[in-house]
Amino acid sequence: MRILMLDNEFPPLGGGMGTTHEALLKQFAPRAELEIDVITAALGKESQSEQFAERIRLWKVPVNNRNLHHSSNRELIAYTLQALPLALKLQRAQPYDFCFAWSALPAGFIARMVEWRTGLPYMVWVSGPDIPGFEQRYARLYPLLWPLLKTTWRHAKPLIAKCKQEVDMIHACDPNIPVHIIPNGVDLNSFSPGAPVPDDGPLKLICVARLIERKGQRHLIQAVQALVACGMDVTLDLVGTGDALPQYQKLASDLGIMERVNFAGYVSRQEIPQWYAAAHVFVLPSYNEGMALAALEALGAGLPLVLTRTGGTEELAQAGENGYIFEWGDVDALAQHLKRLAQDRELTRKMARASRARAKRFSWPKIAAEYIELFARM
Repeated sequence: MRILMLDNEFPPLGGGMGTTHEALLKQFAPRAELEIDVITAALGKESQSEQFAERIRLWKVPVNNRNLHHSSNRELIAYTLQALPLALKLQRAQPYDFCFAWSALPAGFIARMVEWRTGLPYMVWVSGPDIPGFEQRYARLYPLLWPLLKTTWRHAKPLIAKCKQEVDMIHACDPNIPVHIIPNGVDLNSFSPGAPVPDDGPLKLICVARLIERKGQRHLIQAVQALVACGMDVTLDLVGTGDALPQYQKLASDLGIMERVNFAGYVSRQEIPQWYAAAHVFVLPSYNEGMALAALEALGAGLPLVLTRTGGTEELAQAGENGYIFEWGDVDALAQHLKRLAQDRELTRKMARASRARAKRFSWPKIAAEYIELFARM
């Protein structure tokens, strides 16, 4: 089975999408029936080609990237202009069975053009921001992009979503689009529980996410200040970087809690597990998610999850069992959930055990098997 994969971001570039892609390739590598070519973006200014595994090859086109963590519009266009002719060249040289596009734009659009020119069928993994309404900052762009999204979605066989909320958002745009759900996964060997939460000392909170408005760290900082003001002993590690870093640092300073908030900055994938292991509770106060990889990793690390009611929440967190759920921007509710965990350490330990048990449903071998079954149907 020969597969062409298109992904404008692949580690060390990008975020959760690239990390998910890499994790699945590691699962696919031992499968003798799979031969995979991936067209992605190069880290430098030169075209590159590297062997990921015996039957998996990466073709990297230069986009002159300026930021490791996300792609600019210029870089997305540069990727499209180079990936499309390369995909056509590879398809004509030795035809593939199908194409797997990581995100509707730009990868899905490229796959659609390759299908139009060569008849190669394709599937699309929905990233989240490629669904109209997902990102507040793209509100003005979605009406302009909808014609491209619509044709890409309608010709995909099928779209792959990670959770029910993504399916609902897709069907709100077009109820006739076929969507297949396969959740993200977690490496249960890499992410494992640390020491149990002690009876005393600070409750150690962690949020692993880009520092952007959609992720909602502003509300978490405000909740920490509310807890400190009522005598709670809590600390917060914000792991990640982004455009909102200066304003969040100023907010913590203005609220007088800089000594309680650690802006850890960018942390490599190899170091991330030890940050989870040192924490007691994972918080993600995001406006919208499509089953956040960070929440899955925290689940694997046996941390109680305190999440907003968004994509993937109902699959990962059961309120009162392994965490709490609150509405976007509800700082009071967030503070109350965290206060209860700070005061009732036995409850926190019970939720930690429940999270680890729940994580076993999302092991990468199980998730990869679902993809293999879908590939066979293609």
